[in-house]
Amino acid sequence: MLRYIFDKRLWWAMSIERVKTDVWRELSARTIFLHQAIADHLGLNITDHKCLDILLQNGPMTAGKLAEASGLTTGAITGVVDRLEKKGFVRRAADDRDRRKTVIVILPERLAEIKRLFRELGEKTEALMACYTPEEQAVIDDFARRTGDIIAAFVKRLKGQHEGQPE
Repeated sequence: MLRYIFDKRLWWAMSIERVKTDVWRELSARTIFLHQAIADHLGLNITDHKCLDILLQNGPMTAGKLAEASGLTTGAITGVVDRLEKKGFVRRAADDRDRRKTVIVILPERLAEIKRLFRELGEKTEALMACYTPEEQAVIDDFARRTGDIIAAFVKRLKGQHEGQPE
């Protein structure tokens, strides 16, 4: 009987952990599929879409800064910018502060299209967040930020291992 109770408690604990893991795995997969669908809708690949998102969040930046922010090589970024430019999302322009530098600038014509795509999702997310108290929202924001930091550090470590750098 004692073994049965122990086994049942262990099963319950393992089930709770599996459910938590399954929820995060499902959210991760849905997020990837969301961004793939958006990229497809815009006629982009997912890497180009996310680089465009980095530009949307940070404003004009050099190719080197975009490479740093995305974790891609400068060579890969050249291809990304070429494709985004060809699709009419960005243009290369002289940096206002240092004319020797070139920055990547988002074209406003395509920005409206992107905003339209995210409007409904943003509204639904805002409605969901409104269900939580300001204190709960702060915890959710903190958790998301910290999770992002963990992911960024993990990616950096993986890239270092891939490139033969020590951990």
